[in-house]
Amino acid sequence: MQFLLRLLFVLSVSVAALGASAQILVTGGADPLDADSVKRDFSNQPYFGLYKDNYFIFGPSVGPKATKDNTNVKFQISIAQRLTRSTLPWGTYLYLFYTQKCFWNVLQNSMPMTDLNFNPGIGITKPLFVKNRYIGKLTFLLEHESNGRDSIESRSWNRAALCANVFVTKNLMVHGKIWAPIVDGQNNKDIVRYCGFFQMGFQVLSDDRRFAGGITVVPRHRFGSMNTVIDLSYRIFKRDNQFLFLQYYNGYGEGLLEYNKFHSQLRIGLLIKPRLFSDY
Repeated sequence: MQFLLRLLFVLSVSVAALGASAQILVTGGADPLDADSVKRDFSNQPYFGLYKDNYFIFGPSVGPKATKDNTNVKFQISIAQRLTRSTLPWGTYLYLFYTQKCFWNVLQNSMPMTDLNFNPGIGITKPLFVKNRYIGKLTFLLEHESNGRDSIESRSWNRAALCANVFVTKNLMVHGKIWAPIVDGQNNKDIVRYCGFFQMGFQVLSDDRRFAGGITVVPRHRFGSMNTVIDLSYRIFKRDNQFLFLQYYNGYGEGLLEYNKFHSQLRIGLLIKPRLFSDY
């Protein structure tokens, strides 16, 4: 518990420091969004929208020879529903979140969906502003994740998490998430050894928001060991919210069923992004 409290303190200090950095960069012409327009957007936007990246990608394992068993489709559907009509105290908003991630072995006989992960959650989100400029958001989240199976293939855990997304400049967004896990799955008691207690990363965007690239890392139980996700996206048409998407995953915990098995996978496909930036 002391370890988690220290991590929460570090994340809080980091958010404050990033806010200070963003304040300097805002005055230097970083072109962030106006606070009043963002507040109106949060209040007037449709209650239902995207949460994390939504994608459909396909590709082989990296390292071992590609076969029909280690080449698959990974797709994710992620949505958010605002639950309150008006702003809550301290300028916050209450949301219901839901993410579903699936691994689909389309090259095998009968094309089985080998792992399906369900991730509902509820959270309080606070937009962050510096000198009347929008620089990101902070979310306190309660979430559950499970694969809906029974017997020896059942996997599940719960997390209370603090998440932050901050624009350091108009071309650089950093993000972090720290969680206190409550592991209730009988067959995945050691999941934090492979999925850690926190994650951090950054995303670089072009001026026209047509190209983006990012890295997310999740440190594991041993110093220097981590799960790594690298992604690149390119908007196909300037006015459309559809991107060519390349993702490389290296580490453990990509899916719940085989959370304790190492995967190195390269996939490419189609991506649909939330309006401002993605959650992780």
